[in-house]
Amino acid sequence: MKVPATEKRPLILVTNDDGIEAKGVHELVKMIEDLGDIVVVAPDSPRSGQSSALSVGIPLRLNLIEHYRNISFYRTNGTPVDCVKLSMNQLFDRRPDLLLSGINHGSNSGVSIVYSGTMGAALEGCIIGIPSIGFSLTSHEPDADFSPCREIVRESCKKVLEKGLPPSVCLNINIPAIPRPKGARICRQAQGYWTEEYDHRIDPHGKDYYWLTGRFMNLEPENEDTDEWALAHGYISIVPCTCDQTAYSAIPEINDLLSLE
Repeated sequence: MKVPATEKRPLILVTNDDGIEAKGVHELVKMIEDLGDIVVVAPDSPRSGQSSALSVGIPLRLNLIEHYRNISFYRTNGTPVDCVKLSMNQLFDRRPDLLLSGINHGSNSGVSIVYSGTMGAALEGCIIGIPSIGFSLTSHEPDADFSPCREIVRESCKKVLEKGLPPSVCLNINIPAIPRPKGARICRQAQGYWTEEYDHRIDPHGKDYYWLTGRFMNLEPENEDTDEWALAHGYISIVPCTCDQTAYSAIPEINDLLSLE
């Protein structure tokens, strides 16, 4: 089941959290199909909000569903991170040169990176040393127009394939759903939180159930160095991310707080 290594061409692993049938992942493949040998491994149905979840205690399936030219499509019943781990364990004789996740239907800016299956997969690639990028378009429409993504997808992929990324760093790239973004800005993650609300409903059998709703509360809407500001003003946001969640600046304060030697 191993994918044959082609030393002359880069090997690109593509995944997502919207599922193998989502338009975003197929549009992403079209944008990069000339850049290398592409292996798509995606969930069999949407897995949004899965973050870095793993499937534990259930059997995982991995099925080849299509192959043409330099592109293979696999479907699995796992999470986005399962897609990465299964691929590395079962499909490849060498480490991919690039991991791409997306293009997600909907933004993954701000604190959404904590919940995002799209970025969970990109961070997994980061953990195991693969240059990784998560792409998202700020539209939830199933048939969204992904053409505004093409230029930044191609340019960022070509440059990362050529030069790599700093160790333990991946990229979270969000594209505004407008015909012509003004450009791209390197940003930091905006500070904020989601106001979760659970809409109480009754099913046809008279049973209670709850449907998650909510909206993002931006705590710094005027700060021009954040991803939320960039997207709100028509720019592509590029946030360098890392898996190391240590709050280094807080170490002295916590040491004083706990009175440790």
